[in-house]
Amino acid sequence: MSDKRITLYSAQESPFPHRVVIALEEGKIPYDNIVFELIKKPDWYKEVYPAAEVPYLVYGGPKLEPGDAPSADLPQLGESVLILEFLADAFPSAKLLPTDPFQRAKARIFYRAVDEKYMQAFGGFFFHQAPKETLYDALGHMQGMLPPAGGFAVGEWSIADAAFLPILLRTLVVLELNPAMSQFAPGVPAEVLATLKEAPRFARMRKYLEENLARSGVKKSWDPVAVKAKMGRRFEFMLVQAQKQQQQ
Repeated sequence: MSDKRITLYSAQESPFPHRVVIALEEGKIPYDNIVFELIKKPDWYKEVYPAAEVPYLVYGGPKLEPGDAPSADLPQLGESVLILEFLADAFPSAKLLPTDPFQRAKARIFYRAVDEKYMQAFGGFFFHQAPKETLYDALGHMQGMLPPAGGFAVGEWSIADAAFLPILLRTLVVLELNPAMSQFAPGVPAEVLATLKEAPRFARMRKYLEENLARSGVKKSWDPVAVKAKMGRRFEFMLVQAQKQQQQ
C-alpha cells in the first residue's frame, strides 16, 4: 500500500466526492479531506483546480490547508470514477476491486451503467420533468444487475457499490425536500418516495441499500441530516438556474 499523502477536495452534498470518500473509508486508506459547499465555492479552489468541480485528488506532497495550491509536480486527478479506479490500482491491499478479471469487468459494467443509465434518469426526473417511470425503469435496471439473493454489485463489496450508493441515497433525500419539489404536481414526490421505500418491485434494492448502510466505512461517510440541508440549498439553486435557461 502506498504511503503517499492523499488530499481530497470535496463537497458533502455532491454524490461524486462521496463516491471517493466511501472508497477511502472502506479501504481504510488515510486521507485529508478539504470540504466546502458548492453554492459557496471559494475563490481559492479555482486556483487549485481551474474546472472547479469535485472531487479532486492530490497524490503526495505535504499537508495542504484550504487555500493552499498543490505543487504542479504532484499527480492530480479529477472525475470520481477515474479516482476510484486509481485508488483500486494504487492500493491493491484495500481490495476495492475483485481480484478475478471477470468480476473486475463486471464491476466496471455496473458503474458505467450507473453513469450512463441511472444518472441520466435522475437528472431527467428531477430537473426536466421526465415521468416518474423514467426513474423507476432506471432503478429497476440497476436492481436487475444485482445478485438476486443479496450481496453487493458483484458479490463482494467494490468501487461499483461506491459509485452507485451516493446517488441512490440522494434520490431518497431529494424526494424528501420541499420546496425543492415544487416543480412537481402535488403528491408526486411523496408517491415516488413511498414506491421506492415500500413497493415490492424494489424490495431487492432496499435490501441492497440496507446492507451497504451497515458497513462501517459507509456509516462514517454518511451524515443524512447535513447532506439534506446542503442538498436543499444546492437543489433550489440548480432549479433556479434551470428555469433561467428555459426562459432564454
